Amino acid sequence: MISSSHLWIDDGDALMTREKQGETLYAGFDFYNCDMHFTEKQKALRQEVRDFIECDVLPKINPYWEKAEFPWEIARKMVDLPIIGGPLQDHGAAGLDLVEMGLVMYELGKGDGSISTFYGVHSGLAMGSIGLLGDEEQKARWLPPMVKLEKIGAFALTEPEVGSNAAQVKTRARKEGDGFILNGAKRWIGNASIADILIIWARDEETKDFGGYVIENPSDTDGVGINDIWGKIGKRAVLNADITLRDVYVPAANKLAYVNRFSDMARVLGLGRYGVAWEAAGVAAGAFELALKYAKEREQFGKPIAGFQLIQQKLVDMATEVTLMQTLCLQLSHLINTGLLTAGTVSLAKYNNARKARYVTQLARECLGGNGILIDNHIARLMLDAEIIYTYEGTNEVNLLLVGRELTGLNAFV
Repeated sequence: MISSSHLWIDDGDALMTREKQGETLYAGFDFYNCDMHFTEKQKALRQEVRDFIECDVLPKINPYWEKAEFPWEIARKMVDLPIIGGPLQDHGAAGLDLVEMGLVMYELGKGDGSISTFYGVHSGLAMGSIGLLGDEEQKARWLPPMVKLEKIGAFALTEPEVGSNAAQVKTRARKEGDGFILNGAKRWIGNASIADILIIWARDEETKDFGGYVIENPSDTDGVGINDIWGKIGKRAVLNADITLRDVYVPAANKLAYVNRFSDMARVLGLGRYGVAWEAAGVAAGAFELALKYAKEREQFGKPIAGFQLIQQKLVDMATEVTLMQTLCLQLSHLINTGLLTAGTVSLAKYNNARKARYVTQLARECLGGNGILIDNHIARLMLDAEIIYTYEGTNEVNLLLVGRELTGLNAFV
């Protein structure tokens, strides 16, 4: 039996009660009380990241985004947060649990997609590759300065002719003397032009083994060409580049020790996709919270526009999708903690949340009318950042087919 005291059906008092408890919707929308599943430690970390977004990101990011310029003054302050290195445990890394990792990506996504991508590439893909696939000497050499943001990491997998079919990279490594010679090209590589540690994924010319080759100080390395890509519509304040590799020498000690197959590296991609599912939920929540605040303050025809049915429909649609995205991410964290995560389950979360982030941010922009197209109001920036999330960490079409393969046992890729 459930007593009536457990039922909350007085619609008129619900929002008032939440506000009395200090759970302001703008501070963090949580309609289904996901907070009840988080520890105090997890909540405290989330608040640190939220404060960083409110104090250091939102007041400063728009000019960088508009000029397509990397915001060093913002990025360097991330070193003060206990988040660099994500779930990695040693060499000064943050040692986050997987819920904390998700909450960090969620809060960064709420603020700005460029900042969350910089963090995801450096701390997740680059440091994650070294932490999961490097030997002790490699981890001790590279991770400590990366934790301090003294050295910035980049992860180079995608190529001009190889995107979704990433296992078929054309970049080649040839054994020569006490090292390797790399030839090939990469495209859309985040952080590349500011990187001190660039991980190139390539196949061995002879064995066809898949490997990760670390180029230190790539901008000063003979044979490495790095050119930033201009004209992006979203995530404009993070730099993506084309890379060319012409007879680039990499010492044998710079080949990641514990990777020979694409599936080895896919462990890093799986964690990345998990983080992006949370990031997409955060982008959507950020746009919704801004739209809700605006709708309650903006008056037309003598009352706040939040009082009109058409606006309320948009707000409810956004709230529904954000709530579903939050609860999906929370359950995904339980799956990964219990060893039940699969390629299909993480791909489903990325597929759903990236798709819904586009929808929610577009509705949020509509709620602001003409003001919605101004980046000063942040929603337009988040809306365009959502377009990028839809395509990276596996296009949504590829993630859909990964789920389809797991459901049916049939591979639709070939």
